[in-house]
Amino acid sequence: MLAFLESGRYHYLEIFTALVFVGSISVGIAESRNVQIFNKDSYNAVNYAAINCRKHTAFLTDFGGVGDGKTLNTKAFQAAIANLSQYADDGGAELIVPAGKWLTGSFNLTSHFTLFLHRGATILASQNEADFPIIAALPSFGVEKDFPDGRFSSLIRGINLTDVVITGNNGTIDGQGAPWWDKFEKGLFKASRPLLIDIMYTDQLQISNITLVNSPSWHVHPVYCSNVLVQGVTIIAPVEVPNTDGINPSRFLASSFHQYLNFPLISTSDAGIALGSEMSGGIENVRVEDITAFTSQSAVRIKTAPGRGGYVKDIFVRRMTLQTMKYVFWISGNYKTHPDDGFDPNALAEIKNINYRDIVARNVNMSGAFDGFPTNHFTGICMSNVTIQLSQTPKKPQWNCSNVEGVSSHVTPTPCSLFPEKPVDCTFPEDKLPIESIHLKTCTAKRVFPGV
Repeated sequence: MLAFLESGRYHYLEIFTALVFVGSISVGIAESRNVQIFNKDSYNAVNYAAINCRKHTAFLTDFGGVGDGKTLNTKAFQAAIANLSQYADDGGAELIVPAGKWLTGSFNLTSHFTLFLHRGATILASQNEADFPIIAALPSFGVEKDFPDGRFSSLIRGINLTDVVITGNNGTIDGQGAPWWDKFEKGLFKASRPLLIDIMYTDQLQISNITLVNSPSWHVHPVYCSNVLVQGVTIIAPVEVPNTDGINPSRFLASSFHQYLNFPLISTSDAGIALGSEMSGGIENVRVEDITAFTSQSAVRIKTAPGRGGYVKDIFVRRMTLQTMKYVFWISGNYKTHPDDGFDPNALAEIKNINYRDIVARNVNMSGAFDGFPTNHFTGICMSNVTIQLSQTPKKPQWNCSNVEGVSSHVTPTPCSLFPEKPVDCTFPEDKLPIESIHLKTCTAKRVFPGV
C-alpha cells in the first residue's frame, strides 16, 4: 500500500498504470563518438525491472555532464544519447544519471534505450525559454488550444522510436514550472508551455519508479503510441496551477486502442485521470480500477468542447474510494475555449458507453455534473452501486444534468431524472488485456562509486 502525503499547496500523485496502444512506427537515430562502455560486473549495481535490459552502459558525466544545478547539460544529454544510439542493434544502451542536479533544456531520446536516474539524481528543466525551441502543434490538433503559434519543445521528447525506458531508483525530473505558470497567468506567451515527457509515434514505452515534479504543463503525454507501461510514478505539482495533468494520453495509431489503469493513490487539483479535452482524435476501450483519490476535483474526468471532434467511448471504471472531492462524476462538453474563432462548431465529440460501478465517496461537494451537447447527447452512461457522503457545505442541487442519457442502480444521493433507476450492474470487461500479461525483466544499473 503506497503512503499518501500532502504538504501545503502541493498535491502528490502516486501511480501504477499500464496502457496498451495499437500500431507503431520505428525509426532510430545514430551518431558515433568514442566513450567508455562499462562491463556490468565492474561496479556495484542496482536492480530494476524493465521491458528490456541493455548490453551497454554509460554515465552522463562521460559526456561532460556537471551535476551542480547551475551548469547547462543540454549538450551532454544530446551527445550521450546520440552516441548510445549506435548500439540500438547491439543489445541497446543505458544512460545513467548519477546523484546530483543536472540542469538541461529539451533533448530527444532514441530507440532501444534506457534513461536511468539514480536515487539523489534530479534532472532540472532550464527556466530559459531559449532552451525549448518552439515546434508545430501536434498534427491532428491543427493549432494549440491556447496559442496558435505552436508549442515549446518538451523537456524529454521521443519521436518514431521503439523500446524506450525512463526509470530509476526514485530519481526526480523537476520541470521548475513556476516562471512558466506565472507568465501563462499573465498572458505573456504566444506558444503553449512545454510538457515534461512527450513521446510520439513510439512502440514499447516504459516510465517507472521516478518522481515527476512541477511540470510547466502536462507531466506525461504519450501520443500516437503503442504498448505503453507507466508504473510506480509519483507526480507533484501545486494545487492551484492549471493543466498540470498527471498522465494525459492523446491519439493512437490504429482504430483499436486498449488502455488499462490501476492507481493505488491519487491527489490532484484537476483530475487524477483526464480524458480530453485535447485528445487529438479519440479515446476508447479504457479500463480503470482500484483507485484511491484524495483532495481532487474528480478522479476520472471526461472533457471536450464544440470544435474538438473525436470521441470518448467504451470507458469502464470500478472500485474507487474517494475522499474530499469537488465532483464524483464530471463529464463536460463545454471545456474552455479555442485559440481563435476558426474552429468548426459542428465538430462535436461523441461521448458514449461510460460505465461506473462500486464507488464510495466521502466529503463530496457535488455528486455529479453531466453537460452534453444539445444536438449530440452523451449516451449510454451507467452508474451502479455508488454511495456518496456529502461535505458539510454541499452544493445544491447535487446533480446537474443536461443533454445526457443513461441509467443508475443503487446510487445515493438519487441522481437526476435523466438517470432512471434500473436493476443493472454497469459493465466491466473481464477478459485480460495484453499489457496485463507483460513479464518485466530484471536489469541492473551501475553506481558511479560503490555504495553511492
